[in-house]
Amino acid sequence: QVQLVESGGGLVQPGGSLRLSCRASGIDFNTNVMAWYRQAPGKQREFVGDITEIGTNYYTDSVKGRFTISRDIDRHTVYLQMNSLKSEDTAVYYCNSPRYTLWGQGMQVTVSS
Repeated sequence: QVQLVESGGGLVQPGGSLRLSCRASGIDFNTNVMAWYRQAPGKQREFVGDITEIGTNYYTDSVKGRFTISRDIDRHTVYLQMNSLKSEDTAVYYCNSPRYTLWGQGMQVTVSS
């Protein structure tokens, strides 16, 4: 069964770091793109970045240089490492499989002092 289960998230101060994990059951990372999205209060869900089948990345401009998406193929897990966090990064973050149109359950990230 194809499934995405996220973990991580929480409250962090501005300038801090946080890592989200997404365990993807039933998805072969060698043949599938995996992506991260986020949705801030009152806003539409937006693309954050992705990791391709060959391990290359693409990021939206607002997170370039601060966020890193990686994967562990053996652990079937994709990671979103977030550094230098800002208050505007506060959102619910979702792991996504475009091929399966599948979403994780979402993890709240709150950046506040």
